[in-house]
Amino acid sequence: MSANLYTRLAEGFPGDRSAAVFIFADGSELSYGALETQVSHAAALLVARGVEPGDRVALQVEKSPQAVVIYLAALKAGAVFLPLNIAYTPAEVDYFLRDAEPKVFIQDAPGFVEEAAGVAPLDEAVARGPDDLASIIYTSGTTGRSKGAMLTHAALLDNARSLHAIWGFTPSDVLLHALPIFHVHGLFVAMHCAFLSGCPMIWLPRFNDAEVLAGLSRATVMMGVPTFYTRLLANPQFTREAASGVRVFISGSAPLLESTFAEFEQRTGKRILERYGMSEAAIITSNPLDGARLAGSVGFPLPGVALRIDGEGTGVIQIKGPSVFKGYWRMPEKTAEEFTADGYFITGDVGRQDEDGRVWISGRAKDLIISGGYNVYPKEIELVLDEAPGVIESAVIGVPHPDFGEAVVAVVMGQGVEAELIAAARTKLAAYKTPKRIVFVDELPRNAMGKVQKNLLRERFADVLAG
Repeated sequence: MSANLYTRLAEGFPGDRSAAVFIFADGSELSYGALETQVSHAAALLVARGVEPGDRVALQVEKSPQAVVIYLAALKAGAVFLPLNIAYTPAEVDYFLRDAEPKVFIQDAPGFVEEAAGVAPLDEAVARGPDDLASIIYTSGTTGRSKGAMLTHAALLDNARSLHAIWGFTPSDVLLHALPIFHVHGLFVAMHCAFLSGCPMIWLPRFNDAEVLAGLSRATVMMGVPTFYTRLLANPQFTREAASGVRVFISGSAPLLESTFAEFEQRTGKRILERYGMSEAAIITSNPLDGARLAGSVGFPLPGVALRIDGEGTGVIQIKGPSVFKGYWRMPEKTAEEFTADGYFITGDVGRQDEDGRVWISGRAKDLIISGGYNVYPKEIELVLDEAPGVIESAVIGVPHPDFGEAVVAVVMGQGVEAELIAAARTKLAAYKTPKRIVFVDELPRNAMGKVQKNLLRERFADVLAG
């Protein structure tokens, strides 16, 4: 039996192919049958353009149902799908194209799908093995040039099936999809759960308050980044009643503030389900659907995922399992560096696992601050600062210091008096952990998935303690 991911996902499509796969904001729909037909034609066009099994197909377009068609068509044709953020500059795109060498690069999804309608369909998916590549996802590249994480058909299917089961997806679900689809979260995590269920998605090009609130009246599941939930909470129309029909709100791609978790529960009576994942392994841990969801914890390892901490107590998280990626594209040396001798992937995330098995993330290893020989974990300080009146969110970084090597500086979004915040923090933190300076900003720099880009903050405030 072929391990082609498209074939396995399509097994979950509803028997009645007239059922909707996409529900749009204007009330129109696209059926599973229409999606399937368009995928077959688009796959045939890819083959006609010379795409062979294992060739890369790159896509840089705005979010649209046609973009999904091309993703699935690439899988069906046996190609390796390469999604590119629409925000990438020409220079960045040039790097990805030179590195991945795609056979086809598509920048007009509707035009491609329209052209494909005139090509005889590819009825049978190209056979693929479990270890064959399905997609290459380029990492953000904040600590060097971007690396292409190679994800196999088997890895993506294993992760999808695990999430489908532990999050309780059924054909009666309706998924609100407002995420981008150039990234693991929106492309794989969200859509694969829907496809395996044969359920519809409320399809929004981006997060829009009014459209999301309207969609919640029909949705049973919402997946989002923390920013989605803070924006909902800032809208007075987001009430307990507005959230009442949603059985689970899921958050990921960036840390969820405990204050957001608490405010959301107070407003809606529901606890956000936070999970932890990355490009190299899709989802790694999840809070339970049934059972306690604890603020600040990302829950338990998924079935089949072995997780360990390198060190006593807090340390770097290492993982092993069927959903872990195959390695970095054309970077064998880097791949070798990132795996242990016994096959565990070194995630670069720092955290701990409590006696119950729950995982708690402290931050990225690269964000660890070593001040005067002491290890300082930014998350611990951020939790203290985020509780202070007037603080919306904080980001703690290490900057050069003549005596300590590095010293702690906090960049805060919100309002307050620097000296008072430092004094308050000192009552809860050791002196070496207490920020030497607190800088106020209107916004924290974020990547497309909402993660704070601390590398940019370190560059911007590198001299804040000078003189």
